[in-house]
Amino acid sequence: MQVNDADKRLTISGSPILGVFACCTEKVVLVPHETEKATIRSLERYLKCTAMPLLVAGGSVVGSLVCGNSNGFILTPHASKENLKKFSSLGKVAWLPGKISAAGNVILANDNAALVHPGLSEKAQKVISETLGVQVKEGTIGGLKTVGMTAVATNRGILVHPGMTEDELAVLEDLFDLPIDVGTVNFGSPLVGSGILANSHGYVAGKDTTGPELGRIEDALGFME
Repeated sequence: MQVNDADKRLTISGSPILGVFACCTEKVVLVPHETEKATIRSLERYLKCTAMPLLVAGGSVVGSLVCGNSNGFILTPHASKENLKKFSSLGKVAWLPGKISAAGNVILANDNAALVHPGLSEKAQKVISETLGVQVKEGTIGGLKTVGMTAVATNRGILVHPGMTEDELAVLEDLFDLPIDVGTVNFGSPLVGSGILANSHGYVAGKDTTGPELGRIEDALGFME
């Protein structure tokens, strides 16, 4: 584990792609069981929420398989009944219907809205809306359907893939009604959702993230002092 408390850069399971391994809401950050104690302390410090170690569908890629907000969680359809029971203590919970299973990769959500993979069925979109308590629209970011990996959204702002088009921006602005900016993470990766964990209290980024990238993240998510 590499962590620098001064600039909020770290790894989870030895990797800087934090959003693949963890999922963050206003109240909780879900991490794989093998996450080191020092990393958990850093996550709780910067995100000001409680860390919960767990596996989803027997795997460590919790962030790819789960999407959540303050109201509830959407889980991969491969998640067990035991997973469902554990998540029910945190709010509403539902399996994502259909063949598209990586809920965290295909849903971009905060406490008020969600942009989802355009291949999700009307049934899936209804489940997302009812479970997370949000307005749902389908769309892409940077031409990519995996919107959960191409952006990070909090209740304060949104950072997105630098390839976002004007039409995509218009959809996001109408849906979320928040400041939106483009940026990268982990030394140039446009998949900012894969490298950042954030809520309205704070953020952490992958250890390969540069100083200028951190500045853009802080500005977009409303943490610039």
